[in-house]
Amino acid sequence: MSHLTAWPVFLPLITGFILILAHMGGIRLQRAISFLAVIGLVLLSVALILATSTDQYQVYLLGNWTAPFGIVLVLDRLSALMVLITSLLAVGALWYAMTTDTDKKGAHFHILFQLQLFGLNGAFLTGDVFNLFVFFEVLLLASYGLLLHGNGRLRTKAGLHYVVINLVGSTLFLFAVGALYGVLGTLNIADMAAKIAVAPQEDLGVIAAAGLLLLVVFGVKAAMFPLYLWMPSAYANTSAPVAALFAIMTKVGIYSIIRIHGTIFGSEAGELSYFYAPWVLGLGLVTLFLAALGVMAARGLREQVAYLVLASVATLLVGVGLMSAEALNATLYYLIHSTLIAGAMFLLADVVLRGRGAYEDRFESGPFMPNAILIGSVFMIGAIAMTGMPPLSGFFGKVLILSAALDDSWFAVIITVVLVSGLITILSMARSGSLIFYRTLSDESISSSERGEPLNRMAFIAVIGLLLSSPILVVFAQPITAFTEATAHQVFNSAAYIEAVLSTPMVTEANK
Repeated sequence: MSHLTAWPVFLPLITGFILILAHMGGIRLQRAISFLAVIGLVLLSVALILATSTDQYQVYLLGNWTAPFGIVLVLDRLSALMVLITSLLAVGALWYAMTTDTDKKGAHFHILFQLQLFGLNGAFLTGDVFNLFVFFEVLLLASYGLLLHGNGRLRTKAGLHYVVINLVGSTLFLFAVGALYGVLGTLNIADMAAKIAVAPQEDLGVIAAAGLLLLVVFGVKAAMFPLYLWMPSAYANTSAPVAALFAIMTKVGIYSIIRIHGTIFGSEAGELSYFYAPWVLGLGLVTLFLAALGVMAARGLREQVAYLVLASVATLLVGVGLMSAEALNATLYYLIHSTLIAGAMFLLADVVLRGRGAYEDRFESGPFMPNAILIGSVFMIGAIAMTGMPPLSGFFGKVLILSAALDDSWFAVIITVVLVSGLITILSMARSGSLIFYRTLSDESISSSERGEPLNRMAFIAVIGLLLSSPILVVFAQPITAFTEATAHQVFNSAAYIEAVLSTPMVTEANK
């Protein structure tokens, strides 16, 4: 049993406690501790990826209690990948927060940031549903504080919606967990899968209903139709580094559907095998089309990026709903791309907002901002990546998903929705770029109080760093897709997951 599996959970938690003690030392000390911890998390994540390259599951028994009686953390390719994406995104978001002094605009930013990472990594590594609920609550509590960091009327209003919808989601989560525990007598994911496979016929209705209720809960997290209305305003009105970090939050919902539903309602589940997939596919297509309309109707760049994140989540739902190893391979490749590029675009939107002064990021003619050519060029690259145009990674991700859908009976609907939505987003982003960077006002018509700030080059490094992930995903597409393909096959082999978790013995002197 390797302790490496538990460190992505413990490191941000320990750092959070250290930051509480270091609070009196000033913001510089907090920044140093927080950033070193995030760099350490990246190195740890790389080690986890290497540790899973043999396809072996790493099961960590907390308190040395075996499953299903104790709490277990399970490391496989999928959880290692999610932890790595989270840590890379955290580096960019934290660097931007420090270099723009966003972390100074409220209390306890770094503590909340680390607790957010603690909740996220715990959700990706836990092996039972109840602790998934616990980690959901931890990351949500931290996100409430981060969302409102810096205050503001619109931020508070959006935060209120965010809190209410997530409290409703948490309540439904408890109902679903209670129903499943009442029927199965366990909440360990592997044990639940084993018991559903042999569940009596009269219990299948309750199990299916609880499974659909869990799908609603994960749909809230993933912002799936019709539960997405909280997301655009919450992401658009919070601070840029928080919005960038939140790009992974919707992916927690996607991950939970893949992990929980894909395991307990997998190929071993008999009549309930993949019963939820048509719901995910259908709702994903509806979400994608409505998200594209939201991109077109957005009144500012931050709101537009939030709807683009919603569109990328919907594309992932379509990939998950196709329920094949080929589709999941494509989905995971697109998930890496969409998370990191979304983070970059939230930061870039803030760069534009600061550069346009009183005109902020609204879609109207404003002043010619400092370094407009550089910022505009980066915006064009980000727009190409985000809307899925060649030659960047968004294009290849969508092509892989559409290729996986060729044999699906819904193929005509899928390709129509994906292409029409893609066209709408491309035209909308072209219009946005034109309004912000080309249709500028003359210098004489702008007063000094309306002018924006000069470009913060140190902060801009975070935007460039995250955007570089797109060409890297293209240049190293072969090894990356080889990893995601192996990950997809491992996810679909739920029997191996069940065997690994339930057969891991407690540590004794003999097997230490």
